[in-house]
Amino acid sequence: MRLRIHLLSLVVLCLASIPALAQNDLYDNGPTNGDIDAFTINFGFVVSDSFQLSSASTVNSVEFAAWVFPGDVLQSVEVSLTSEEFGGTVYFDQNVNITQTDCFTNHKGFNLCNETGSFGGVNLNAGTYWMNLQNAVVPTGDPVYWDENRGPSLASENSIGSIPSESFTILGTASSTTTTGTTPEPASLLLFGSALVGAIGFLRRKIL
Repeated sequence: MRLRIHLLSLVVLCLASIPALAQNDLYDNGPTNGDIDAFTINFGFVVSDSFQLSSASTVNSVEFAAWVFPGDVLQSVEVSLTSEEFGGTVYFDQNVNITQTDCFTNHKGFNLCNETGSFGGVNLNAGTYWMNLQNAVVPTGDPVYWDENRGPSLASENSIGSIPSESFTILGTASSTTTTGTTPEPASLLLFGSALVGAIGFLRRKIL
């Protein structure tokens, strides 16, 4: 009985030493503005913003602010992560389901909402990348606009070129080293714990 208690204590200590799989802000381009301007991310328009990762990371979620017509709910948007604006090496490109929250009406009569989308983890080394948003979908078919906040990111729109950057956050888990690594999944941790016991995520290009 005493031996079993000691083994259980050892398992608990070993599991406690494993880093928690916390969701972190890997890059934040600044707060939502809602009063300056916004750029269309559907009807063929694409907006691309740069972001930096300070270490090897697994990106699995994005947040951004959108201007939508009152009553519209953003359902999905095509998110791509690339080495250059609008392209280069494509690390991720997928239509991502969106959860829309915290809406309020801005001074131009649009609903300004927080939009969150999660997806399977994308492993990226430390460096500079671009997030591209396009093909946003709302049931009414209305335009959807990405909020401009003039943060530190570089930004471009596919029909007019360079623009001020937009409000967004890249989320995921960061490695403690600068080399690419795979973040432990919950299943892996469970297997690790089991082994110990056994042995012992109107059409306009912008608003004027």
